[in-house]
Amino acid sequence: MATKKEFDIFTHELVPEHRILSEEEKEELLRKYRIRISQLPQIKASDPAVVALGAKPGDILEIRRKSPTAGYYHYYRLVVED
Repeated sequence: MATKKEFDIFTHELVPEHRILSEEEKEELLRKYRIRISQLPQIKASDPAVVALGAKPGDILEIRRKSPTAGYYHYYRLVVED
């Protein structure tokens, strides 16, 4: 009987780099853009990337995407309950 292989979604070329912001980085992000945490786009706690990182509701993920014109850019998502 064959064993099931584990698949790491972060190794796929189409999945951008994800990381959890520290508390200091969260405060700086909100101050820099003059927004409240509730104004951030949301990502569900059940999303495979969130689960793989071990992020919890209330955490902010920074997602680094490649752009043909800008090189790289960052966008942010607030982890929320399902």
